[in-house]
Amino acid sequence: MLVKDNHTRLEWAEVAAHIAEKMYPSADKITLINYNLSAHKKSALYELFTPERARAIIEKIEFLNTPKHGSWLNIAECELSVLTRQVVNGRISSKDEMIKKVTNWYETRNKNISKVDWQFTTQDARIKLKRLYPTLKP
Repeated sequence: MLVKDNHTRLEWAEVAAHIAEKMYPSADKITLINYNLSAHKKSALYELFTPERARAIIEKIEFLNTPKHGSWLNIAECELSVLTRQVVNGRISSKDEMIKKVTNWYETRNKNISKVDWQFTTQDARIKLKRLYPTLKP
């Protein structure tokens, strides 16, 4: 697990590299869902690494950004809610303890192939979020 104290573009690039090279080195393609932050820029990989290494990371990762509006629909936020309820349910005394708890949590969830049972249908979304959906004219 890689934990950073700040959220700069260069630290984001380190995390992207860690995911591609250390966590999933044998994966053909990794889908990384980013929250819409100015720090989440592929160009940061070129600032931090050689052009060849940056390009290899970019080719391995499919970068997806959450929508600017209605991002609460993001499944990742559901996972963070589960993490908060199951792990961060009280005071944690140190960064090392937090890393250990979160690592144990995600390893267990990955081993058990935990899934999200998403029940918000497209039809419901079109009603509740009608301002985000275009009106199609016949």
